[in-house]
Amino acid sequence: MRSIQFREALREAMSEEMRRDKSVFLMGEEVAEYNGAYKVSQGMLDEFGPERVIDTPIAELGFAGIGVGASMNGLRPIIEFMTFNFSLVAIDQVINSAAKMMSMSGGQYSCPIVFRGPTGSAGMLSSQHSQNFENWYANTPGLKVVVPSNPYDAKGLMKSAIRDNDPVIFMESEQMYGDKGEVPEEEYLIPIGVADIKREGTDVTIVSFGKMMKVALAAAEELAKDGISAEVIDLRTVRPIDYKTLIESVKKTNRMVVVEEAWPLASISAELAYHIQSNAFDYMDAPVKRVTCRDVPLPYAPTLIEASLPNVERTIAAVKEVTYQKA
Repeated sequence: MRSIQFREALREAMSEEMRRDKSVFLMGEEVAEYNGAYKVSQGMLDEFGPERVIDTPIAELGFAGIGVGASMNGLRPIIEFMTFNFSLVAIDQVINSAAKMMSMSGGQYSCPIVFRGPTGSAGMLSSQHSQNFENWYANTPGLKVVVPSNPYDAKGLMKSAIRDNDPVIFMESEQMYGDKGEVPEEEYLIPIGVADIKREGTDVTIVSFGKMMKVALAAAEELAKDGISAEVIDLRTVRPIDYKTLIESVKKTNRMVVVEEAWPLASISAELAYHIQSNAFDYMDAPVKRVTCRDVPLPYAPTLIEASLPNVERTIAAVKEVTYQKA
């Protein structure tokens, strides 16, 4: 099987769907003439032309609103935010229009739109360009929120997101666009709301999503050297959440650690801790442990970034705490 980059997997998914369905189009800053800020849309202008790959001004509220209106009138827009930090400018359209349209119209209007772009820390970009909003958007009824961790999942989930009749938030990572992984040449889709067990284990369940899966998997490798067998689950989507897969894993391992890049208050990991301890309490041998970003705006200095973000060492320490072993 061929190996392609994360950005190439996304490009293939969008291009295949645009060939299949003429109602699909891409709009955002630098997506056309510049081939995308991170080259995700490279070559798409040449194939589909300026009516379907559309450059916009730096006006997220404006072009998000155009996308919502287009989706209500039979089109399937893909709206790219150069970073989800900039989506805050457009959050009124995302939440008060796209997410609520089906409910407010009594089912008369659907809003099949994908808002996509990078999320989270991407190096020395400081506080205003390094935030995670997955939990913000996942808090909104009417939205689906997808956070893939590898090229295979990214392509299959993007195709499902474009075909979905609900608005989908599709969050990527600047630091993963160059990551390579095996992706089939034949068509495939991955259903939204289904988690994936990336590594089988018996002693503890480590749950994560997005680029934090790298931390979770690396920690599992190190833990194996100490004789601790970690099952690693990739949520892939954080609304809806595949609680069934998590509960079945905890029934086997009796312990859970959640690794998440966002701040700790009202995070996805907080929701998972509540749900697992409410619905699988009798199987738990230790409380759910969370590894999150420190509760501060992300600094600029590399040493402080490292101290703020979840990492392998903190994850290993959390696992050893729930397995009652010395760190």
